[in-house]
Amino acid sequence: MAEDGTLLLSVVEEFVSGLQDSKAKDAAKGVKDGQFTVLQLVEALGLSLTSSQPHTRARGVQLLSEVLQQCYGDLTEREVEVLIAFYENRLKDHYVTTAPVLQGLRALTKCTTLPPGSAVSMLRSLFQDIHVQSLMLAERSCVYNMLINLMETREAELKGLGADFVFGFVQSMDGERDPRNLLLAFQIARNIIHRGYDLGKFTEELFEVTSCYFPIDFTPPPNDPHGITKEELIQMLRAVLTGTPKFAEFLLPLIIEKLDSDVQSAKLDSLQTLSACASQYEQKDLAEFLEGLWASLRREVFQTSSEKVESAGLAALTAIASCLSRAVLSSDSEDSLSSFLDLVLKDCKHHLCEPDLKLVWPSAKLLQAACSASVRASHVVVAAVMPSLIEQYNNRTECSHRRTLLEVVQRFVQSVKSCQSSEDDESAFSGYRSALCSVVFSALSESNSSLQITATSVLVSLARQKGLLLDADVDRAVDHFIKMLLTEEDDRVSVAVVECAGALAELHPTVFIDKLIPRMKKEMFSEPMEEDHGGDSALRSHHAVRQRCLSALASVSTQPSVVQESTPVLLEVLSSAHTGTAGFSLDEVVLACRSLQRIVEQVRDTEEMGRCFHDVVVPRLLSLALQAALQGEGSPVRSPLVEEQVLSAMVPVISTSCSRLQPKLAEQTASRAVSLFLDGDVSFLPDNSFPSHIQLLKKQQEEDSWRQSQMVCLLMGCVCSLPRSVEVPRMEQLLSELEELSCTCSHALSYTSAAKCFASLVNKRPQGDSLDSLIQKTMKRVCSELDCTSSSVRTQAFTLLVWVAKALLLRYHPLFTTLTDKLFSLLDDADLGPMAADGFSLLMSDSPDVLNRGCHADVRIMYRQRFFSENSAKLVQGFDAAPQEKKPNYLKALSNIVNKLPKQVQVTELPALLTLLLEALTYPDQGVQLSTLSCLEPVLVNPPQALIQQLEALVNRLLALICSPVMNVRIASLRCIHTLSHFPVHEVLPFRARVLRALARPLDDKKRLVRREAVEARGEWFLLGSPGGR
Repeated sequence: MAEDGTLLLSVVEEFVSGLQDSKAKDAAKGVKDGQFTVLQLVEALGLSLTSSQPHTRARGVQLLSEVLQQCYGDLTEREVEVLIAFYENRLKDHYVTTAPVLQGLRALTKCTTLPPGSAVSMLRSLFQDIHVQSLMLAERSCVYNMLINLMETREAELKGLGADFVFGFVQSMDGERDPRNLLLAFQIARNIIHRGYDLGKFTEELFEVTSCYFPIDFTPPPNDPHGITKEELIQMLRAVLTGTPKFAEFLLPLIIEKLDSDVQSAKLDSLQTLSACASQYEQKDLAEFLEGLWASLRREVFQTSSEKVESAGLAALTAIASCLSRAVLSSDSEDSLSSFLDLVLKDCKHHLCEPDLKLVWPSAKLLQAACSASVRASHVVVAAVMPSLIEQYNNRTECSHRRTLLEVVQRFVQSVKSCQSSEDDESAFSGYRSALCSVVFSALSESNSSLQITATSVLVSLARQKGLLLDADVDRAVDHFIKMLLTEEDDRVSVAVVECAGALAELHPTVFIDKLIPRMKKEMFSEPMEEDHGGDSALRSHHAVRQRCLSALASVSTQPSVVQESTPVLLEVLSSAHTGTAGFSLDEVVLACRSLQRIVEQVRDTEEMGRCFHDVVVPRLLSLALQAALQGEGSPVRSPLVEEQVLSAMVPVISTSCSRLQPKLAEQTASRAVSLFLDGDVSFLPDNSFPSHIQLLKKQQEEDSWRQSQMVCLLMGCVCSLPRSVEVPRMEQLLSELEELSCTCSHALSYTSAAKCFASLVNKRPQGDSLDSLIQKTMKRVCSELDCTSSSVRTQAFTLLVWVAKALLLRYHPLFTTLTDKLFSLLDDADLGPMAADGFSLLMSDSPDVLNRGCHADVRIMYRQRFFSENSAKLVQGFDAAPQEKKPNYLKALSNIVNKLPKQVQVTELPALLTLLLEALTYPDQGVQLSTLSCLEPVLVNPPQALIQQLEALVNRLLALICSPVMNVRIASLRCIHTLSHFPVHEVLPFRARVLRALARPLDDKKRLVRREAVEARGEWFLLGSPGGR
């Protein structure tokens, strides 16, 4: 014990007299280890605490406070009581002791053993003896943190202080300016309001001490380590000001005053605060200020040039009307909502009837904002304005005016929809249903395309409200759709009609099944009308009608019942195209496949739909493709189904269908597809009249064998999109056949599809020796073909190498580096070097048909970053060692890799590769130039020092590219030159004259987009070093 006492005295002496701050940790450790207690520490500090020198007393208190900050959790109630009494007494001491005293008190407020009544005692002493705003920043923060701690743990005691606590806090906060402390003070004020503290007669004082910061005007300093933002302060202050209706009489006049400000941010903050408080207040809180608020809101919407301010003003109007709508009406109370809406209608309604319609949109927006507040408000506003709008529409003759009125009507319909709490609420438009339908159908019959497009939008809005479109109206709408699809030549109108039909079909599928689909089918399979002198024109028109019909079939097929009717029609189109009976063009066949794809993607994923695609669509597509493949060259009509565009359009239909199948159906699909391609099993296909011994994956000697081998792309669609949990049967044999086909076939689509299918299956195979041996065997074969310069299948082997490398990269397989090393070595190959450079783009890009998450591939996060970090050094080393004629391949590879990296990674990694990228800008390949420029552009925004050091070379290369024959290269280089103007002035000023001379030429470029970029860039460079410039 004597040793412990000696140690304690030594620690105290060294801290107080020797000014060794590290001894506080030794003292805290001694308390934690039980060598001595806190009270023993106080006794040891006796001489220091009673010294006649204030600084000595301050050091003694500081030691005690620092120990308490680490040991407050171990204190007993008796120790806490003694310490509180000590610290309360020290609050009256010299000002140099104030800081450590407050630190000690803050530590004690965290104690769980705080005696009853001690919180009140501490605060009384604090408020009485300390003038908070005369303290330094850290001490004021200490006070606020004490209050927050006590409010969390001793709320009942603090509420017992009544309004005295609020008054003490107001005095403490009054005059605070530091944003860090303001966040704490706003937090305390918010807690006072939201937790029900008694404000008493100090309500106005609390409001005044917080509202003096409204609206917040704060710009954080650059590189602010505290990370405090203006938005944080705004949100915290708003929570205080809008927290209680007791502030209404003070806040609302303040908001009206601040809305007169010329500062946009002040207006925006005021309007958003108004919206927030209206959602908390009651009708009686707003009633006195409604006229002033409306006048301010009206002015902001009518006169503002800022969309943000306008949107905030409309939101505030909606919040006020919603607040007034919540009021419970009684026989003797005034209906504030009606009074307020009368103000709005009085100032806005007449603008809807003005001949020039100049103020129709601001007025309409205000009325719509009020209308969307509640069901009651919507009935009042709609009843007031709708008769006038309908009358205006019927009386106007100018299409532009009628379109404007129709758009206004649509906005009103949408605003009413937004305020309905349930489908059972009667719509405010119920009484105008017939007149609205008449207006819409009248507009659809007009010849003006803009009016027709607007009418389709209104029709969709009406359909989405219950009861506004009867079955007869939907029937009539479908008649209009059919007429417009068959006769309308304006593509914009056709697109609008197709979209509208899709929206209505989702709500009313039956009428589309009964009327639209049969008529679309009839028109598609009819022959074009031949005219004496207009045969070509009639044919083009008929093809345009067919394309619109195909798009319409896809758009309306959102419900299973409609899909059951539309897919057979699309499949019949493909069948007729194959047989050549209806004269479908190649584009129409591709569009039919894309329509099927759209249907698969948009229809709800149900078991019924899964079975439809599994049993009908996929087998029919395979059957038609196989019939076309087996058709010989001697056939009188070549089937379009053997064309690459058609097969490529079929693949996503099959893959999307298979990716969504239920597990049992998915297994059946895998089994069927494998049996068809390995054994020629056609038993599950419709129209089963195929010859026996079909071998789709075997290399054949016939000249037209490519017709069959290219069907492997459909196998890819079937098996590569299945979930990884589905086991593909006879995997070893399938992979062997795919490898053989990909390495021996001479048809590009065939060997590429086989390689993609092989790679996708490898990607999904479980990890293990079997997979490793498969990869090694494949690599051995690929490398043997690639190493033999006389081989006729080097391109095929390279294709397989790239796709397998991508499959392994996505899943982080260890053998991936073996394949990429081979790929790097091919950059020096005389024949395959450019292809190898392009192969890196394939590695880093997302593949749309295989090896993506939609196809359930094994894709790990950040695989691009990992590839770059592991291989960028190899690329640089290879470039340095390569002969001059091979260097462009490395530049192209680098550009392809970097261009696919996320922008954030580019910014951090590019400085190290800057020399190579600048070299890439001299490479004649425009694709390399464009991708390199897109890599450089984000880096130029915050240029690293390495880039500034290479400014001469960068400017020379960019100026050379502004004359490129490729428009996109010219635009990208001009954007980079524009960004260079924001570099430090002293760095870029020497280049000013040269850049301005060079930018004169693109000012006369034949492309408008190039001229625009040149003007913007030249303007920035012209201002460099000029009076009033940068």
